[in-house]
Amino acid sequence: QVQLVESGGGLVQAGDSLRLSCAVSGRTFSMYVMGWFRQVPGREREFVAGISRSGGYTYYVDSVKGRFTISRDNAKNTMFLQMNGLKPEDTAVYYCAAPRSSTSLPPRTAGAYDYWGQGTQVTVSS
Repeated sequence: QVQLVESGGGLVQAGDSLRLSCAVSGRTFSMYVMGWFRQVPGREREFVAGISRSGGYTYYVDSVKGRFTISRDNAKNTMFLQMNGLKPEDTAVYYCAAPRSSTSLPPRTAGAYDYWGQGTQVTVSS
């Protein structure tokens, strides 16, 4: 079965950096777009960034543009989220996600994704 496993979260101070990883197994990784989401208690899961199958097309929610970079290594079946200039409002559980079907562009809504990781906590102190 398809499995997604995130890692790399932690407790950092404002302005610090973190790099999240998402290891995927159980499918041909390069055939599927991928996305990163985040969620805080009491709020809906929020789209953060998406990446095309080749990695050549990426996009971000406005609040992280210029600070976060999504990438993927298809040879290693792994996706990344480099987070620089972290702010307290970035505090959340971060999830990687993948759709069941192959699409050309990564969706921006959580409902369009079928496979999710267990999440990794990112906490940014002020």
